Amino acid sequence: MVDPQLLSMLRCPRTLQPLKPASAQRVEACNASIAAAELHDAGGRLVETPVEELLESADGQWLYPVRDGIPTLVPDWAIPAEPGFR
Repeated sequence: MVDPQLLSMLRCPRTLQPLKPASAQRVEACNASIAAAELHDAGGRLVETPVEELLESADGQWLYPVRDGIPTLVPDWAIPAEPGFR
């Protein structure tokens, strides 16, 4: 889990909106799409590694994987939120 103090300082690199932890349902849906080899990041690459946690932009449009407790806030690694993830 991302430290709340750190989370309060983080912003979406694509929209500059605050980030918040994604729901467990959103993480499950994302991992289901990863398992089905259907999920691509903003850079067009297939996301192959399941996520433990996600951060989402305030508007819910972008998801950022958290791996080993570290948010991956690289714009091209952002996962565009699909209707099934909302």
